[in-house]
Amino acid sequence: MPNANLILFVGEALVYVTAMIWLLQLRARLGLGVFVAALGVMHFIETYLAAVFYVQLPFGIVSPGSVVLFSGKLMIILLLYVKEDAATVRQPIYGLLAGNFLTVALSLLLRQHETVSIVSGRSADIGFIDEMGVLMVWGTLILYLDTLLIILLYERLGKWLRRFVTVRFLICGLVILSFDQLAFFAALHWLNDAPTEVLWGGWIAKMLAATFYAVVIGVYLNVSRHPFLAMSDRPLGDIFNDLTFRERYEDLLSRSGQDTLTGCLDRSRFDIEGPQMLRAAVASKAPVSLLIIDVDHFKGVNDRFGHQEGDRILQKLVEVMKANLREGDRLFRYGGEEFVVLCPGLSHADALKHAETIRLAVSAGVFTPDNAPVTASIGLSSTPDDGAAIAHLLSEADLRLYAAKGRGRDCVVGR
Repeated sequence: MPNANLILFVGEALVYVTAMIWLLQLRARLGLGVFVAALGVMHFIETYLAAVFYVQLPFGIVSPGSVVLFSGKLMIILLLYVKEDAATVRQPIYGLLAGNFLTVALSLLLRQHETVSIVSGRSADIGFIDEMGVLMVWGTLILYLDTLLIILLYERLGKWLRRFVTVRFLICGLVILSFDQLAFFAALHWLNDAPTEVLWGGWIAKMLAATFYAVVIGVYLNVSRHPFLAMSDRPLGDIFNDLTFRERYEDLLSRSGQDTLTGCLDRSRFDIEGPQMLRAAVASKAPVSLLIIDVDHFKGVNDRFGHQEGDRILQKLVEVMKANLREGDRLFRYGGEEFVVLCPGLSHADALKHAETIRLAVSAGVFTPDNAPVTASIGLSSTPDDGAAIAHLLSEADLRLYAAKGRGRDCVVGR
């Protein structure tokens, strides 16, 4: 029977990690809320099982709630951090804390009711609700601390094990789940007088669970080709900075990298976002199209009307282009009168139509002081046929831009 229980544990862990990774992978399509809701629902059952449901394994008495579900949740939260950032990770944990405190508060009010039994031999067990509420609050507080520690450790290990993501996940799991086992057992021993056998059996099981989850997640990340980041050498004591460096970096980035004249993003921002977008596209097998847009005869505009008027035309041009971009498109001023648009999820055929729409909008909406329409030539390239690196897309689109100039300007040239 202990061996049969162990096989069942492996099956349960495989179902859990597969389902949660699948929901995480679909977050762009379904929204992250589906993943977070699933995580929250599982929190109750894992706490319930950890409190009352134990089975015999070859090395001790163990609960699947603690070993399979909680261990899996902590490793999945670390995966969420790798895929997203610290701000995203905090959201489900704050939600769990709020829900658990609310459970305890409501149980105090529920005690004031005079209940009526409508099913023979069954009545409300308020004491059990109290016990579950306390365990859930304690478990979530430990989870919050676990999350801080596991992210800090993951970041620190990146200094030496940047490319060995499975090893990083394994070490993180082994260390933090050892701490967690001690902390949660303390509550179980206090509330339920759990024997020491539960502590040691649970610890061995969690070490095996950490190994299993690390291997599965490592395989997933390698298959999905996620870019593993080795973090900078920041002091471990600076917890806030360690956990918020990505979101603060993104906030700083959103306020910098803008072209001061037109308000669109500049070339330095393109150098950062372009490769990121291409890596994400390769991982999700989605196309990306790149448009190089060049204003026709712009030097003549400056010579005839002056640079101040030329600046006004560029500002109007960006205004018109932004009005015709899709949600998710990124517009960059690449240099002078040359602009680049990155279009994630857009195939080459659809990008040709999109570029044509932009070209027509420019000629219909931008004019020189003598009321002559301003036109633009556009070169277009797309993954995967034109390459999977940003340099390849730029090179192909640039060649096609020159082809558009050679065809008399005011046109779009793709493959």
